[in-house]
Amino acid sequence: MQKKQFILLVVFCVSFVTVSMAQHKRYAIKNGFGIIGGLTQYDIKTDNFSTKSGNGFIGGMVATVDIPHKWYTVSYGLQFSQNSFEITGRPSAATITQEQIEYELKVVQLAFMFHAKLLSDNLTIDLGPQLQYNSELDLKDDNQSNFVINGYDNLLAQDITPISQFNVNGVVGASAGIGGFKLRAAYSYGFTNIFKKLNDQNLNVGGNTDRFEGNQSMLSFALMITF
Repeated sequence: MQKKQFILLVVFCVSFVTVSMAQHKRYAIKNGFGIIGGLTQYDIKTDNFSTKSGNGFIGGMVATVDIPHKWYTVSYGLQFSQNSFEITGRPSAATITQEQIEYELKVVQLAFMFHAKLLSDNLTIDLGPQLQYNSELDLKDDNQSNFVINGYDNLLAQDITPISQFNVNGVVGASAGIGGFKLRAAYSYGFTNIFKKLNDQNLNVGGNTDRFEGNQSMLSFALMITF
């Protein structure tokens, strides 16, 4: 069921970007259409767990609309990424040996961005909102599914996998390049609580009564090629 929802959202997002491009043909579309690809560094900022950022990769497409006589351009972007991060745990409640539990997360993001021109189109500051659909957390090593999360006596690694799958982010970054090649650095921060769904799971948290709260953080470095 989760895979079907993921596929449906991807199809919807691709259709949205295509329609948006068609609707804006009355403007001078800058460079038409572009593809991006690069690397990510992902983490979830939270007081509930001890986390460590991990690396991933990103790819996507973008349509840029150049509005005449304006100091900015706008764009619609659709990107896909696979990310990882780690949470500190231990093999059992009775042990004190700590190990890193690695999780993976697949993400689809749809962004509407403003690009302020600092040096014509060769250097811009990028800013805008981003809608996100993500998978639930996947344990990279299934043998760690019964590991106990640090800070808890009975909370298992597999217990925190059903995170919230629809989220809203803010993005800020910069793009620089010449002609059809640009390097783009962007930072995405989650405005919504990605752990909100965990609060409805009746998890065994022992004496820890804190609510689960977390905001995702993703840094990406990508090359964009426009046609």
